[in-house]
Order: sequence, then C-alpha cells, then structure tokens
Amino acid sequence: MELNAAVISLLFFVFALAMFLGIELIRRVPSQLHTPLMSGSNAISGITVVGAILALGREDGGMTVTVLAGLAVGFATINVVGGYLVTDRMLGMFKSKKK
Repeated sequence: MELNAAVISLLFFVFALAMFLGIELIRRVPSQLHTPLMSGSNAISGITVVGAILALGREDGGMTVTVLAGLAVGFATINVVGGYLVTDRMLGMFKSKKK
C-alpha cells in the first residue's frame, strides 16, 4: 500500500473520528463501569502491540513504517502496563483489609 496524499488524509480522518468517538464514549460511561472498560482497553492495546511488532518485522516497510511501528509498540506497551497497574489498584480497593 502506497502512502500517497489520499491515503494519508483518509487515515487521518479515521484517526480523528476514533478520537472523537472514544472521548464521547468515555464521557458517558458511569463510574461503576470504568474498571471493566479499562480491562477491555488493555486487551485492545495488547492487540496493538502485536500488530505493531508484526509491522516492525516487515522487510519492505521503509523508514516511516519502522519509526511509526516502533512508536506504536512503545506507547501501547506503556498503555497496557499502566492500565493493568490502575486496574489492580482499583480492584484492591474492593478487597477486605486484614488486621
């Protein structure tokens, strides 16, 4: 797939639409559902890590694809680790305290 101006503008439109829909979705979620939603987003970020690693392994990718895939691996990994830490902390709030 060539990255010409039409493809880049379409990808940017999809990215902007996904950001807008994501913000609206998170804004309307009740606070009781934030932990399950965080776990679901961790799974999606895990899929992003796998896809970015596959993109890094392509021989015909070029420098742009390599840089973007490397950034995707880094940011998605940070998101997965941070999400699991926050989820673990939130679930720890529901455990009974031992004396």
